[in-house]
Amino acid sequence: MKTTKRKRIPKIGLACAGGGIEGAVYEIGALCALEEAIEGISFADAHIYVGVSAGAIITASLANGITPRQMSRAILSHQHDVHPITPSTFYSPAYREYFSRAGHIPYTVASMIWGYIKHPGDISLGGSLSRMTELLPVGIFNNTPIRDYMKLNFSYEGRTDDFRELKTRLRIVATDLDSSKSVVFGSPGYDDVPISLAVQASTALPAIYTPVRIKNRNYIDGVAQRTVHASVAMDEGADLTICVNPIVPYEALENAEAEIQELLLDRGLTAVLSQTFRTMIHSRMNVGINRYKQEYKNQDIIVIEPDSKDYRMFFTNIFSFSSRKEVCNYAYQSTRLHLKRNADEINAILKKHGLFLNDEALRDDLRSLYEDRYRNTGEKTISDLSITLKKLDMVLDDM
Repeated sequence: MKTTKRKRIPKIGLACAGGGIEGAVYEIGALCALEEAIEGISFADAHIYVGVSAGAIITASLANGITPRQMSRAILSHQHDVHPITPSTFYSPAYREYFSRAGHIPYTVASMIWGYIKHPGDISLGGSLSRMTELLPVGIFNNTPIRDYMKLNFSYEGRTDDFRELKTRLRIVATDLDSSKSVVFGSPGYDDVPISLAVQASTALPAIYTPVRIKNRNYIDGVAQRTVHASVAMDEGADLTICVNPIVPYEALENAEAEIQELLLDRGLTAVLSQTFRTMIHSRMNVGINRYKQEYKNQDIIVIEPDSKDYRMFFTNIFSFSSRKEVCNYAYQSTRLHLKRNADEINAILKKHGLFLNDEALRDDLRSLYEDRYRNTGEKTISDLSITLKKLDMVLDDM
């Protein structure tokens, strides 16, 4: 009797990097486009999810059955079983940290003065004053509301805040502050930590958020070690790992208008530091991706990220309701455009795993992330104009 050979189902890994609330919103839009355009893929049932920083919020939600489309609507308003992502979730002042540091002022100042009086020639007055840095808060914001947000969404029936109860694999990466080593929550030995607490630790970007204490250890953002940690997915058997990275430096074209070229400098220290951070992180990620291609020759990786020449992603005011919507739709449209422009290369990778791009879906230039009920007339006109300009851009590129 002849037996038919069962077709092997590919193990799909999804790795999402950080980038704050803007990065989370970008990843949502990109995932909507990917799920729609890649035939045979569903991010609700991947083999393994790996999340770092803001990406931990997205992957933890996906592992709990919250779809990209549900998240895309939740950034606009409350949805059934999914609460909205709001700036207040990310930016709550760390009052306890402020008061704690303030309480140390009398002792630190007295100790500083006494040390200078006791050993006047040992250290200068300016050197003594340097101890004042000990009074600076280690973080501006408290990210406990991020944990509360995750716990609330995981409290609904069918979801869980326990790694061990998930139907799939979820790995949340953070950095141990005292050893500088990466810790993968959800892996054996670290799977008893609540998912929401692991997410809080992974999002604790130094100087922005206070470190998170878990089992007598202090943890900070997982990006401190690597950008996307795609190797975690490949080490656990993923045949194809899709990486979504929102952190790219802005690259002004040499022939760009003068006001655009001066945007970074005009925006001051914050923009300069952001550009520096993005450049370092992105450079490190590229080195890692190239190394993965050598170390995991039988496994594939696809990277999705914003266009570094598009200043809108870098300078969008994410505190604005309309801007969150704009970033999410931008991610959706730009990801579709990337898939179309690189269809041959991407299809060659997908075909190895029994997947392929849906050409019909990608050819539909009138598709929008949001239904008409989420768009007013002005937004629809702008969206249609944007689609027309993208089509013209593609024609010019092919000439």
